[in-house]
Amino acid sequence: MNTDPTETESVRHWRVERADEFSLIVDASDYFKALRKVIRASRQQLLLIGWDFDLEIEMLPGESDADGLAPDGLPNKLGPFLEKVVEVQSELHIYMLKWNGSVLVAPGRLAPTLGLAVLGSERIHLALDGHHPFGACHHQKIVVADDQIAFCGGIDATESRWDTSEHLPDDPRRVDKKGEPTAPWHDVTSSVSGPAAAALGNLSRHRWLRARGETLAPPTPAKDSIWPDDLKVDAENIDVAIARTEPPFDGAPLRNEIEEAFLAGIREAKHTIYIESQYFAAETVCAAIEARLSEENGPQVVVINPEYALSEFEDDAMHELRDRAVARLIEKDVHDHFRIYFPVTVAGQPIYVHAKVFIVDGVDLHIGSANMNNRSMGFDTECNVIVMAQRDAVSDMQDRLLAEHLGVSQTEFRKTLEKEGTLIDTIGALNGKSGRRLRDLKKRPSNMRSAMLADTRLMDPRYHPNEDTSTGQGIRPRHLGLVAGAVALGWIIWKKFR
Repeated sequence: MNTDPTETESVRHWRVERADEFSLIVDASDYFKALRKVIRASRQQLLLIGWDFDLEIEMLPGESDADGLAPDGLPNKLGPFLEKVVEVQSELHIYMLKWNGSVLVAPGRLAPTLGLAVLGSERIHLALDGHHPFGACHHQKIVVADDQIAFCGGIDATESRWDTSEHLPDDPRRVDKKGEPTAPWHDVTSSVSGPAAAALGNLSRHRWLRARGETLAPPTPAKDSIWPDDLKVDAENIDVAIARTEPPFDGAPLRNEIEEAFLAGIREAKHTIYIESQYFAAETVCAAIEARLSEENGPQVVVINPEYALSEFEDDAMHELRDRAVARLIEKDVHDHFRIYFPVTVAGQPIYVHAKVFIVDGVDLHIGSANMNNRSMGFDTECNVIVMAQRDAVSDMQDRLLAEHLGVSQTEFRKTLEKEGTLIDTIGALNGKSGRRLRDLKKRPSNMRSAMLADTRLMDPRYHPNEDTSTGQGIRPRHLGLVAGAVALGWIIWKKFR
């Protein structure tokens, strides 16, 4: 087995490994249930690699008793739950790596994290990752338990991510820590077991080494499976590729395997390209799709995006770029092969799309942390897994995603697809005027700020292959993280000893 994450076997991916089991997990309600069971079953080493972790969230909203315990008898909140698991599992070490910029984006979440690392068990370890260029983001979302099972996708264990696949209007469980309602939220991750999980463990330990300078030994192989009994297996004994984006830093070159995998998929697509993404602004990806739309027999392209971003500034920064890209695609779409939609609830409320999914011809599935924007292609740190050449399994997973958006069963969706023959015609046949449905995404109003942000790509930069990336010795993200960490640590000590 290749154990060096710096060796690239192919420009399209880092490694190809066997997955004994593979599961597509849709929306955070199901993910948090599976994650909780896997964490409880961990015995030696639990690796938590994320953009952010909010230790105060309830993993199972609405299921706590008067003592804050979930139905399994352990604390419902993530932080106390991790503490209890370490207490019960006497050999378990937990390593939590989060983006150091998260202390600036959400400073209130740092104190509980440091409190757990400093005042909690000595077997819970924390690192803030600043091993990236200034302004870049550690964006991977990976969990690995004992190298036996791993999760990789788009779901963060943080606030405002929880929702069910029903996306019920006014669901009383879908609230923030203040009890305020949060938006319906669509998200996707995956689970793998076997050698593919061990490879993600290797990648995660390498990330820890870069962030802390500490080498972690892999866990001792275990014979008993810790795959949750109620986690549906969508495919067995399949090859899974792992692809990365890593910006150039401290002499290491750009790794843009995810971008190359996307571009190869677009070039090779025969019938359909299906995309779910938080953004749609990657210049290389949109240009490649543009070229295919000019072909008379080129593939149909269906994109699912959120209607609006999470803030007005983000909307200006990212969706002006999306509007410009979509305008170019529509201009080239002489064969009527392109659609871009946003999903809504049964009450017509927009569902925020945070998923990162790319499917080619119902055969190859890419899923992970990478959005369709420049940052994810060559600036932020990302990880995707790719299920290759699995027509039945991947088609079934694509059917599941679209059936959810259209509010129909997978059986009805499949029958309609067989009747209509194309993805766009099937969506048109099933897309009602009310209830769960997909709505056409319209151009948003432009303004001076959005034009400036789009012209400069200030919030969506990237590095390109072979670009000169000489880095000065100025302020780096880790310096800002250290300052914020010192402030939070002082607060913890003051609270404990005052």
